[in-house]
Amino acid sequence: MLTTFKATATKLPEGLQVEAQSRGFKILMDEPQDLGGTDKGMNPVEALLCALGACQYIVAAAFADAYNFSYEELYVELEGDLDPDGFMGLADVRSGFQEIRFVMHFKTTESQEKAEAFAAFIEKTCPVGDCLANGVKLVQSGVVRH
Repeated sequence: MLTTFKATATKLPEGLQVEAQSRGFKILMDEPQDLGGTDKGMNPVEALLCALGACQYIVAAAFADAYNFSYEELYVELEGDLDPDGFMGLADVRSGFQEIRFVMHFKTTESQEKAEAFAAFIEKTCPVGDCLANGVKLVQSGVVRH
């Protein structure tokens, strides 16, 4: 059974600021000043990295007991490579990330092998990671004029 998640993104008056919201929660996004923004929030690709890290953490927390893996702390360090010339139309390169790298840092007494196996499980199970690794069909459902 599919569950449908919904979100909206609305341009704010100042610079390139956008308010994104879902279920009553809001995120302010912007661009750095050198890309035309006011630098009042992270940009959407930074938010994407954050969403991936958060999803990986949630999977770890949700499945650690079932996987018989214990840890005191976890943080995920992420970085991605993007050529801004792509979305600015200055070069014939991909607009989005060309690669995303992440390192999972566990404070644990578990073995390295068990930590690596749990990390592989997290990577395989994370919905955001799945969307990024396998692509998602984007469907423009319409254009509405007001």
